Amino acid sequence: MIIGILGGGQLGMMLCQVASKLNIQTFIYSDTDDSPAIKYANHFLIKKYDDFHEIDNFIKKCDFVTYEFENIPFKTLSYIEHKIKISPSSEINQIIQDRLTEKNYVNKINIPTVPYMEINNTSDLKSVDPKFFPAILKTRKLGYDGKGQIVINSYKDISDIPNNEYILEKKINLQQEISIIAVRYKDGTIFTYQPIENIHKNQILFKSFSPANSEKSIIKEATNHAYNFAEKISYVGTFCLEFFINEEKKLLLNEIAPRVHNSGHLTIESYNVSQFESHIRSVCDLEKVEPSLKSKSEMINILGDDIYNYREKSFKENEYFHDYHKKESKTGRKMGHFTKVLI
Repeated sequence: MIIGILGGGQLGMMLCQVASKLNIQTFIYSDTDDSPAIKYANHFLIKKYDDFHEIDNFIKKCDFVTYEFENIPFKTLSYIEHKIKISPSSEINQIIQDRLTEKNYVNKINIPTVPYMEINNTSDLKSVDPKFFPAILKTRKLGYDGKGQIVINSYKDISDIPNNEYILEKKINLQQEISIIAVRYKDGTIFTYQPIENIHKNQILFKSFSPANSEKSIIKEATNHAYNFAEKISYVGTFCLEFFINEEKKLLLNEIAPRVHNSGHLTIESYNVSQFESHIRSVCDLEKVEPSLKSKSEMINILGDDIYNYREKSFKENEYFHDYHKKESKTGRKMGHFTKVLI
């Protein structure tokens, strides 16, 4: 059995690692040769995502196809889906690749978000009620880890912006951010992991720990939203819902990740089945395994040149260092992660 994975980053790498343990071969299709997953894949192609001749060659050798990041061109996902089953479906990616479309969709299925509005130019921005600020202006597509975002603290801070597709999100008094990692199998069975609490620095995830220190009512509501989302769209695979909790203890969806997620890396050591194994099992229609927490844990992202310090460290029995083996270290680039199991 061969599973094809679009994208060759660290998420693809960890999917390859767990697939190998399940005796499943992996075929990575990536558009860059600095792809950590290549080192662990049985097969790989380095080609552009719009090279449909090579996409056809990729498809012919795969039994199942999935992807490890959400910015694969929708045209490519749709093309593949007409020839072979791809999980999750291209439909969800079409929704979440645009922040405005994503928020409109989740509001429609009764999942609350922060107040937001569509912005296309400076004139639109200047017509916003001054009471809406402070707010965050975001590009609707392709932004991640704080990229494509501008904080506007007051109406007076508005400056000219290029004509583009934006979403303006009202800034809230954030008390906590949590992730709900879940998996849905092809027969409709859904399992959730315990909520994960996240801490960011410079708009990049710095630290996650689980279980999150949240009220039971909030955890129940977040879990219900995960079930609702997965069932409405007949999702197959692992996914993550990121939530804000404001000072009024109101739960607000930040974003959906239709894939395994950075905050869920700690599931590798702290659960009987990781988010990565759950994804492979669900996409390849293998035996279902319900996640069960073995121990509390915390995870730290290793960014930029910090990786060199970790490569020289020795670790205790309850500490786990994951190196992504990326060729070039850049400021803010995720180079690895470190997980500590709390005994």
